[in-house]
Amino acid sequence: MKKVALIFTGGTIAMKVNSKLQGAIPSVTPDEILETLKNATDNVDLEAVGFSKLPSPSITPEKMHELKLKVNEYLDDNAYDGVVVVHGTDTLEETAFYLDAVMTSDKPIVVTGSMKNASELGYDGLTNLDSSIKVVRDEKSRGRGVLVVMNYQIHAAREVTKTHTLNLDTFKSIEFGPLGIIDDEDVIYYRAQTLRKAYRLKPAHSDDVGILKVYAGMGSDVIDFYTQSGYKGLVVEALGRGNVPALAMDGIKRAREAGLELIIVSRAMGGRVLDTYGYIGGGKDLVRAGCILGGDLSGPKARILLMLALKNNLNHDDIKAIFHQ
Repeated sequence: MKKVALIFTGGTIAMKVNSKLQGAIPSVTPDEILETLKNATDNVDLEAVGFSKLPSPSITPEKMHELKLKVNEYLDDNAYDGVVVVHGTDTLEETAFYLDAVMTSDKPIVVTGSMKNASELGYDGLTNLDSSIKVVRDEKSRGRGVLVVMNYQIHAAREVTKTHTLNLDTFKSIEFGPLGIIDDEDVIYYRAQTLRKAYRLKPAHSDDVGILKVYAGMGSDVIDFYTQSGYKGLVVEALGRGNVPALAMDGIKRAREAGLELIIVSRAMGGRVLDTYGYIGGGKDLVRAGCILGGDLSGPKARILLMLALKNNLNHDDIKAIFHQ
């Protein structure tokens, strides 16, 4: 049996409550977690890798880039079946999608974490780790891209999102449901990823792509801020089918004239955007202004993809093609 690398980035899974600070802080080392896991399960061919001790709000695109390089070390080693990335849940879906967008190996990469810290009753960290290891070791997991395993469910990195601040069953694939489950010792896949896209972009990072959530009555000033601040791209979480207030259109046109790439997604939880409406600020108006429709991607994931596309030096038509792939 080959080994599985567990790469620890930090997060709730490695935290305990500190009585002086009255809050959970990083307290548990990767080796301590690994030892507890080995004592509680049959998982013996494991290697703990301490990448960072960061809560997930501190995970940046630069850290995602560094993480990908670390993951590659184990994917390229024939002694390993695959990799489990242990991550905080707040930005877990973004890191998972980043890794998916730059993935070139058929070996499984599973991203997991914990909703409860090690001081709490019902700590789910060990269960999620054990489930993730089983998924990595299952031959059916090869070639499926990056997977997210939480609460006995297997999700595609492109489809999954965190839906609740507290529940253990917080990670859901809104549109299509999970790919499968872990049931006792069995890894069961119910379906293939519906919209699996092998982007195969080169790992890169930048901080000059933003996200803007549209709201009723929004004008152009906030869009002008991004334009004047030197941003290269902006993801617009638009209303409904992909529409913005008429008051925002002048700012959008100025942004496009300045060279910003604008991706339109919906702030709604499900469905895709489409240029259905022809009024000022409607989808057709946005497309005429040079905006690119982002399909069914969420805002955070569209930002990751746009960032990578820009850093891979793709032009406007290439970026449009990759979002419409």
